[in-house]
Formats: sequence, C-alpha cells, structure tokens
Amino acid sequence: MVVHYTESDVNLLARLLRAEAEAEGQQGMLMVGNVGINRVRVPCSDFEDVRTIEQMVYQPHAFEAVTHGYFYQRARESEKRLARRAIKGERVWPSKFSLWYFRPPGDCPPTWYDQPLVGRYKLHCFYEPTAEECEQIYSTY
Repeated sequence: MVVHYTESDVNLLARLLRAEAEAEGQQGMLMVGNVGINRVRVPCSDFEDVRTIEQMVYQPHAFEAVTHGYFYQRARESEKRLARRAIKGERVWPSKFSLWYFRPPGDCPPTWYDQPLVGRYKLHCFYEPTAEECEQIYSTY
C-alpha cells in the first residue's frame, strides 16, 4: 500500500478507472489508477492539497468522468482488483511517474500543463512532471 485507503476508496477509484478508461482495457485503466495514486502520493503542482483518494477523484476539474452518470454505477470486481493493484504501488510506463493524462482528438501535444509528454497508450497521452517541478514523484515506494 502506498497511500492510505478504505474499501470505500477502492470502490471510488474502481469507478473512476472504468469511467475514464474502460475502452483502453485493463492496462489503460491501471494507468489511470497510477496517475490518481501519484496525485495522492506527492504534494506537487495542482495536487499539493490532495492527500486522499476521495480528494483526488473529486478535485474540481480533475476528471470529466465524475460529471457523467456512468461514473456513479456500482464498481465491478475486475475494476476493484485494478484499483487495489494501483493502491499497492503497481506502476507501468508511461503512467509510472505521470500526474496528467488526456485523450486528444489527434496527436499528443509535446507538453500538457507545461509538463513533457512521456508516452501514449492507445488514445491517452501521459505527462510527467520534471524533477524541478516534483522531485518526489521519482522516489520509489
């Protein structure tokens, strides 16, 4: 476990994974979990005051999915397993150190929120902070 959590947090993160990246498959949903857990782990950038999974999910303007009904459906066991994997610290590239991702209509811009592109997985582009912006993101669990 790399962040404190409750079973309610597992359900909340699982719903976010599905609503944000179900079309990207299990790997894509795990990557969304990586970004979310990174936001809880490190007090950097727009996430200085985000210390819980609930704060991360409901941070204003952070995830479009929370504004749609699909997010509010019950979490499935498969998504709960992915949420637990992210919470326990399983990280994969390109989301390993990322704090941002988004799905552009075309190519990935070279920067997002002034942070460099590190890679793309299917339709989502991932951006990780520079060490100057957030050195803590590069520490290991």
